[in-house]
Amino acid sequence: MALYERLRDAASWGREDRRGALNNLTTTRVAQAVEEIRSGRTVSLAAAVENEVSLDNPDPCQHRMTGPSEPEVGSSLQFSLDRLAMNIHGNADSHLDALSHVQYQGTLYNGVPTDKVGVSGATGLSLDVARDGIVGRGVLLDIPRLEGRAWLEPGECVTGEALAAAETAQHVTVGLGDLLFVRPLRAVGRGAGSCRAAPRCNAVSGRAPGCPAWQRRQQ
Repeated sequence: MALYERLRDAASWGREDRRGALNNLTTTRVAQAVEEIRSGRTVSLAAAVENEVSLDNPDPCQHRMTGPSEPEVGSSLQFSLDRLAMNIHGNADSHLDALSHVQYQGTLYNGVPTDKVGVSGATGLSLDVARDGIVGRGVLLDIPRLEGRAWLEPGECVTGEALAAAETAQHVTVGLGDLLFVRPLRAVGRGAGSCRAAPRCNAVSGRAPGCPAWQRRQQ
């Protein structure tokens, strides 16, 4: 509770803010990030969309071909059509959470009431605030590599101290406006030792509560 209140009160964007940390991605910082590009290589952060039932994905994506479109009059041209239905949140599908995702003590981010989220979507704190894209300087901290392992075991936590140690080991510094990525905290696939082999992933590796405080200090 004390940590939550301390981090909440440290935000300096005002009570009407609806963008959160996106405020740190100023045009100046984006331009500075672009100047650091060397190879032009792109790397995907997406996981493959799965459509088979598994322990950690009991209700997977449903992909259906809905058939070819009706050709226009006098034309033989048609288009293949399909439909996707997904439960986005979970351990199987890569996704981006909006600020309306988390409710605490009856409110959303910055005191926004929870009734802003309904069955038809969010009327406040939606991902529409990122409609122009998210571009910045990405910093990847590799915690398993720091510890000489391939991955972290289910239930293990990454601490702020571990993030600081990874900074030092990798000769990088996380700063204001950086996009922080922590390398996959659990095993890839569903083999022995993988979180994804555990029923419903009740114990997953992740960041400890102190990590947001460490991130705040970097600013």
